Parts: sequence; structure tokens; C-alpha cells
Amino acid sequence: CDEPPPPPRCDILFAYNKADVRSSDMHKISAWAKRLTADPGMSVRLEGNADERGSSDYNKGLAMRRSENVKKALMAKGAKAGQLELVSNGEDDPVAAGSGEKVWAQNRCVNVVE
Repeated sequence: CDEPPPPPRCDILFAYNKADVRSSDMHKISAWAKRLTADPGMSVRLEGNADERGSSDYNKGLAMRRSENVKKALMAKGAKAGQLELVSNGEDDPVAAGSGEKVWAQNRCVNVVE
């Protein structure tokens, strides 16, 4: 197969029903901010996700708040607003398939996509 591998993902994980970036993920925020400030022409898409619990509308809003908070954290470290596109997948594009806490935890995230 001659297809290139998929781009790396940087999952910023969130607690259930929360949108605050955890201190345990700040090293990922710092690494992405460093890349973005080193290359002002670079941009990324912040894809917010939620697990399947809750209504579709609620999960879309929660996923957007997660994306917005990752954006704020990146900007606090020097990234520019124009480098950051926000997307809210809600529960519609799960990272992991299935149900249960282990799967839900993986789906409560923001993926940073180049």
C-alpha cells in the first residue's frame, strides 16, 4: 500500500461533563503551541468530541466548549487565533466505538489535527 500513514493525533482528554483542560494535558498544549509559534503559517483544527451520554445538542455544545478551552490554552502559550479552527463533533464522530466508561473516556477529547 502506497498511502501515507494518517496524521498523528494529539488527544486532550476531559473529565465527564467537563470542558476544563486538565493540568495533566498541559505538556501537550505546550508542545503544540511551540510548533505553532515556530511556524506562523501552520494551522490546526481543534475537533471537540463528547461521549454518547446526553442529548445531541448538549454534546455539541460541550464539545465546542472543549475546543474553545484548548484554543484559549494554546493562545495563552503564544499561538495565534488565525492558526486555530474550531470544530464540534459532539458524539457524532467517536474516537472509540462501543459503550462503557473506558470507551466514553476516550471519546471525551479534543483532537488536534494538522
